[in-house]
Amino acid sequence: MSKPSDEELESALKMAIQMREKGIDPFFLAKSLLNHNYRIGYLEKVLKAADRYLNRGMADSERVALLKVIEKAKDAESYTAKQERESFGLE
Repeated sequence: MSKPSDEELESALKMAIQMREKGIDPFFLAKSLLNHNYRIGYLEKVLKAADRYLNRGMADSERVALLKVIEKAKDAESYTAKQERESFGLE
């Protein structure tokens, strides 16, 4: 399956927002699309930071940046799942 173009995604997101606002989402397609779009933004940042970390000699500053975006992605996941994350005192 091909990735939607920016225009296609924008159109789908607008329709999903309208569906949610009108309460017309019997199979939770709009909710799922909006949730996945929100979370994928964080995961794309993790991918970008991991790529930088690996391709720049695994520098400590890149490692720290990677860990930060991973934490943000985990926070977004917890937020959308309405679950609190366990803290190990590393923050």
